[in-house]
Amino acid sequence: MALSVFIDGGAGTTGLEIRERLADRDEFELLILDEDQRKDAAARREALNDADVAILCLPDDTAREAVALIENDRTRVIDASSAHRVAEGWTYGFPELIGTDRVAHAKRISNPGCYPTGFLALVAPLVRVGLLPADWPYTVNAVSGYSGGGKALIERYESGNAPGFRAYGYDLSHKHLPEMKAHAGLTHLVLFAPAVIPVFRGMIVEVPLHLGAMEMEPHANALQEALSEFYDSAPVVSVIKANLPNELIIEPDALPNDGMELFVFANKGGWNTRLVARLDNLGKGASGAAVQNLNLMAGLPETTGLKLDR
Repeated sequence: MALSVFIDGGAGTTGLEIRERLADRDEFELLILDEDQRKDAAARREALNDADVAILCLPDDTAREAVALIENDRTRVIDASSAHRVAEGWTYGFPELIGTDRVAHAKRISNPGCYPTGFLALVAPLVRVGLLPADWPYTVNAVSGYSGGGKALIERYESGNAPGFRAYGYDLSHKHLPEMKAHAGLTHLVLFAPAVIPVFRGMIVEVPLHLGAMEMEPHANALQEALSEFYDSAPVVSVIKANLPNELIIEPDALPNDGMELFVFANKGGWNTRLVARLDNLGKGASGAAVQNLNLMAGLPETTGLKLDR
């Protein structure tokens, strides 16, 4: 019997991409509201309570309101907003980090943010095994396609008047900071330098490290081996070890992709490294991750219906 799925906020970019990935899936029955019902509280309440799984693609406050509209103990939730990523009682929907079984049996799942997905994939496993210190002052440099910024930013870029490079977050209080700290097990908030470039999708997240300044003086090779071992059986995450490129590119016409590539670049001595994640901010960074989590909740192989070809 097909699971019923309601995508609340299904007209937004993340919701549309989730819907596209589920369109030809007979394991799921999509509950779809008419255009004039999408913002009707009564219609949304009914759909949320009728669904086996509700996927929230909403602003944070609206996502919290949607959860409050659920009046039964049956409907399970995947929240793609940042409202519940460090909230008590919610399971962080990063199966590679927390385990597929925890996601499969969770009732409330908070989908990771796109930037934190890259950062945590690189840093969390290394902190966990003691190769990187939890109390290090980590810096994250990242660029993303403009589709991750919501309707206003998409309109700004597609109007033809947008800048070629847009750095932001200079108040040093980005909403992703608590998420990165909590799920990497860090002592301090990271120093986060995000930027947007004029491509629709794609993301590169980089963590530069002076390993020689750390008390344990880890070698870059050890970091690469640890990441390779950690993700050895992960079908969505790949650690690139051979023939490392000397440049990483985000193509302006890139197709949707739900995988993620990790790189460990190092100097000849191995005491300086640049840990890098390349992913689609709408794939593993949003919609692809939601579908991966939905698959696990439905008892299906986690890669079913994902776009993993490069």
